[in-house]
Amino acid sequence: MTIHLISFASLLHKQVSLRSSHEAILSELEKYYTVKFIDYQDMNKLSSDDFKIIFIATGGVERLVIQHFESLPRPAILLADGMQNSLAAALEISTWLRGRGMKSEILHGELPVIIQRIHTLYNNFQAQRSLFGKRIGVIGTPSSWLVASNVDYLLAKRRWGIEYMDIPLERIYEHFQQITDDEVGASCAAVASQALACREGTPEDLIKAMRLYRTIKKVCEEERLEALTLSCFKLIEQIDTTGCLALSLLNDDGIMAGCEGDLQSIFTLLAVKALTKKDGFMANPSMINSRTNELILAHCTVGLKQAERYIIRNHFETEKGIAIQGLLPTGDVTIVKCGGECLDEYYLSTGTLSENTNYINMCRTQVRIRMNTPAEYFLKNPLGNHHILIHGNFEDTLNEFFQANACKRTE
Repeated sequence: MTIHLISFASLLHKQVSLRSSHEAILSELEKYYTVKFIDYQDMNKLSSDDFKIIFIATGGVERLVIQHFESLPRPAILLADGMQNSLAAALEISTWLRGRGMKSEILHGELPVIIQRIHTLYNNFQAQRSLFGKRIGVIGTPSSWLVASNVDYLLAKRRWGIEYMDIPLERIYEHFQQITDDEVGASCAAVASQALACREGTPEDLIKAMRLYRTIKKVCEEERLEALTLSCFKLIEQIDTTGCLALSLLNDDGIMAGCEGDLQSIFTLLAVKALTKKDGFMANPSMINSRTNELILAHCTVGLKQAERYIIRNHFETEKGIAIQGLLPTGDVTIVKCGGECLDEYYLSTGTLSENTNYINMCRTQVRIRMNTPAEYFLKNPLGNHHILIHGNFEDTLNEFFQANACKRTE
């Protein structure tokens, strides 16, 4: 990890070297990071991929900093250890910057706290940069019932640097016909042999589902997609199979894959993976008990690697194709959703996965969650239908990330 420390020091303090005046903080930083000192006059030479901190080395630099306002990194992270009147200057500078709409933060205090905060900021920076330029394929069109899950492609690109690209389903149909049953035989056998059971679905259904997986993966390679959302219901009319198994396996491959053409949920899956390195489960809130604060999430596309065991089923609504009933591990979970047409809102909560349920009138993978915040959110102020479940407690990490990107939390 490399920190580029953009240094501002007053001419009145030139006789005192930066190193000797700030030995304690600089030595501590160098225990954890590679520190490169950058004169403020050279900060334009740094790239957008360089992690930058503004080092307020002395007092008296307030006007010097604001003179270089356009060149300052955003957000402005100011490091001030208090030596040489540095904290006083940082307070003045931070107030001026925030008054002009720039997010600003001062790093000051106990050294371990500063280091921990830098680590958090660095992880946020890396996650944000990793999203930049990511290509999300929209295969087909969003399902007609997702009336509140639209995304403005241009605004999303401006905010996050991601690119949504429309891909017609005809590409899928064309590639699907070119893949033979023999090409997927071994893959079908592997999936079937590792299943706990096979409740529904014929070998022919499994072959079709695996051909679809190979088809979509080929399109991902051709278009260099890191994520995709699939208009899965329309496939049934043309090729008599659903996308459930394909999406499950693509997620296992590291290609974030969502269903029903949900533009907001696929971005959430991508952002969660960038920040936590965890795969998410995109699901419907199917039952809510406000009294017990419990929620049941259900869907048919969970990744095989997310499940402890899995059962091969058919698609719940259509009773066609192959779907996955995953048995997920109990324990701490995080529920998250990024919404809004420009992806500037989010819901975030934690809970405990207490049970894998098996209702006959819900999608195949079902989990009961006891929420740590009021479940009434889903009834009074929801961000659409689909929400993302990830294993573990990542509330602080995700909240910090979305707040750093000026998103509004919905509760």
